[in-house]
Amino acid sequence: MSNDWSPDTLIAQAMGEIEPVYKGVVPPIHPATTYIRDPDNSYPTGVAYSRDDNPTTRVPERLLAALEQGQEALLFASGMASAVAVFETLPIGAHVVAQNVMYWGLREWLRSKHEAGRLSVTFAALEEVGAAAAAVRSGETKLVWAESPSNPLWRVVDIQAVAEVAHEAGAAFAVDSTAATPILTRPLTLGADIVMHSATKYLNGHSDVIAGTLAFKDKGPLWQLLKTYRHDTGAVLAPFESWLLLRGMRTLHIRVRVASSGALTLAQQLQSHPMIEQVRYPGLQDAPDHSLAKRQMGGGFGGMLSIQIKGGEQAAIGAAARVKIWKRATSLGGVESLIEHRSSIEGLRSPVPTNLLRLSVGIEDPADLYGDLDQALS
Repeated sequence: MSNDWSPDTLIAQAMGEIEPVYKGVVPPIHPATTYIRDPDNSYPTGVAYSRDDNPTTRVPERLLAALEQGQEALLFASGMASAVAVFETLPIGAHVVAQNVMYWGLREWLRSKHEAGRLSVTFAALEEVGAAAAAVRSGETKLVWAESPSNPLWRVVDIQAVAEVAHEAGAAFAVDSTAATPILTRPLTLGADIVMHSATKYLNGHSDVIAGTLAFKDKGPLWQLLKTYRHDTGAVLAPFESWLLLRGMRTLHIRVRVASSGALTLAQQLQSHPMIEQVRYPGLQDAPDHSLAKRQMGGGFGGMLSIQIKGGEQAAIGAAARVKIWKRATSLGGVESLIEHRSSIEGLRSPVPTNLLRLSVGIEDPADLYGDLDQALS
């Protein structure tokens, strides 16, 4: 690997990894769980046990750290496992600030921990820097957790400004950058201490792996704490899934750019559709965070958007029922386009408008995707 390589080359070359024995251009799968010691009781390759350091897992970890411009990365068995790990390493009763509208699974988990007294959680609209400043408690807040763009309203957080707010209060700052990916945003370069991805989504990109990642600005106490936590809990990703994740990551730059281009095209077309009440996408010029998104997201605005349907909840559910190309399924970031009625998935405590459909734009022809939505809406 050369330090001069662009991210696109790093991705396509899988960090320049060549299988050492037969010189295969595809890194191999290492299913072994344990490794032989030398007679002097040392490990000649530095690998002892796969719960800590499987050779297959290390390749996508190194690639992600390089893409995020961090020093280290850790793979976990799921996106939730990686996110929860950050909070579980905090002291009992620690105060944290989290985005008020974000991935519902983590939001509900945080709510349950708040109610149980495990954490003291303040939810705030972190896309407003003033709200972030009002929510943190100097010397008391241990962690600020943001998601940008935020699911499923796709608001963009000013990562640099919120990082300054968090650090001034003495808190660590973590960003869920699943929707942006390191192709469009690198939170560590903007002041974040940790960046999290549900690798199930864009990093893998083929809807066939459950995985999560954390990347770190440096190999400091946060990295060591979470590396130890992963060792102790065993929340690691298996070798075959790690290999599939790496295979998916090798086309990340192409998939993200195609999806972003398609999403922008669809968002612009859907704005004038007579059955659409509102389109939520940061790439639109009248989006509330458009100027920030232009400055912070390089090369596109992501493949995720949401539409609010005239006629309310039943009209939205009915439209989703009539699609032919779009797949009615949970998740996002795959090569296939997905559609989902979010509030019915999230339940009674969902803050999501009941007429909202979340769209994950894949790599199909945008004209076909629009035509399918048009016939479903009409």
